[in-house]
Amino acid sequence: MEAIEQNGSIAAPTNLTVDDVDVDFLPLIYDIIRSVERDPHDSTQKTRESQDISQKILELHKKFDEARAQIGRLPGVEYSKEEQLKKLETFRKQLQLKKDLLRKYREMCTFEIPK
Repeated sequence: MEAIEQNGSIAAPTNLTVDDVDVDFLPLIYDIIRSVERDPHDSTQKTRESQDISQKILELHKKFDEARAQIGRLPGVEYSKEEQLKKLETFRKQLQLKKDLLRKYREMCTFEIPK
């Protein structure tokens, strides 16, 4: 996805990581459950509590939608499981080749320079 700045130019997409995705739903869920468990006896208070619960549920749905949008922007999500596994195997092979090259260079003879 491309990010568009206010002046109309295209900005570089931001690199989003898993740690940046906001998936902290438990406080909202806890508030909803606590609100449902309360049983006010006054009908006007019941109406107000019902509206508060509805508002909290809407906030939770909004938070779910935001999380879905953020997850959709994570790098690599566009690949299927098979493609991801194929890339992982390729990267593992590259890592092993680089490790082998490093080991080879370390074991090479070093030449002493006369002073």
